[in-house]
Amino acid sequence: MANPTAAMLVIGDEILSGRTRDANMHYLAGELTKHGISLAEVRIVPDVASKIVETVQGLSREYGSVFTSGGIGPTHDDITADCIAEAFGKTIGVRDDARALLQAHYDKSGQEFNEARQRMARIPEGATLIENPVSVAPGFVLENVYVMAGVPSVFQAMVASIMPTLTGGDPVLSQTLRIERGEGEIAGPLAELAATYSDLSVGSYPYQQNGAYGANVVIRGTDGQRVDEAMARLAELFA
Repeated sequence: MANPTAAMLVIGDEILSGRTRDANMHYLAGELTKHGISLAEVRIVPDVASKIVETVQGLSREYGSVFTSGGIGPTHDDITADCIAEAFGKTIGVRDDARALLQAHYDKSGQEFNEARQRMARIPEGATLIENPVSVAPGFVLENVYVMAGVPSVFQAMVASIMPTLTGGDPVLSQTLRIERGEGEIAGPLAELAATYSDLSVGSYPYQQNGAYGANVVIRGTDGQRVDEAMARLAELFA
């Protein structure tokens, strides 16, 4: 059977404006690949409620898991939790267990647990909390949607906490051959190889460096023996 599939939804005007470079997609893709889950689609949407709700609903129907990043902080534009609640027809409010975590954290640090910070304890009805060992404010899981922070260090910690709970498949293996020829020259034989090994992913990624050019051909799959066979054939084709 094919590996489970997943999608990611990156939320935030700051990503689309270019002010902030997203690092979370790269990290999540690597972790899911190791776990045998195929990240099949990534979307980026602005801080617009209707776009978030619509996108979450569509991705949730299409993929086994959806992972979101961004929009669960204390400010007025952190609207992700409300949108997830709306997407699944759930109520939302300050939850006792989330509030207790945050109260203890701010009491310990000597900071006021003010109204803005209490927003981070608002959790949709029926959701399960995601642990945040970095800054305490929890993420949550509702249906098949995992809602996590946008700050990379917090996002990575949350991913680490949920990964053992996910049902994975076979880890994806990959091998690479650097071919010092233009893609126009290798395209024909490469297409034939891809057709012969249709159960594998065969990708060509061109490079140009210090006057030299060519392509890194990457073969990926869950069957190590098939990947080895395809790589041996590739090496023969472009010895």
